[in-house]
Amino acid sequence: MEIGKRIGQYLQEHGIKQKFLVDNAGLTASAASDICTGTRKSIDVVEYYKICKALNVPLDTFVGE
Repeated sequence: MEIGKRIGQYLQEHGIKQKFLVDNAGLTASAASDICTGTRKSIDVVEYYKICKALNVPLDTFVGE
């Protein structure tokens, strides 16, 4: 599974709205949506860091198998 879809799944499992990423990771609403649905295939390393920091999770949380 791609990192973006993993992030989206994590949000869903923890009852977190995409708006949380907009407010706390500095993403635009469209970027948050595209990342979480997998529409956007790549995530900039800085964006990834900001997402992990906002969610208070280690950087390796969404790096998969």
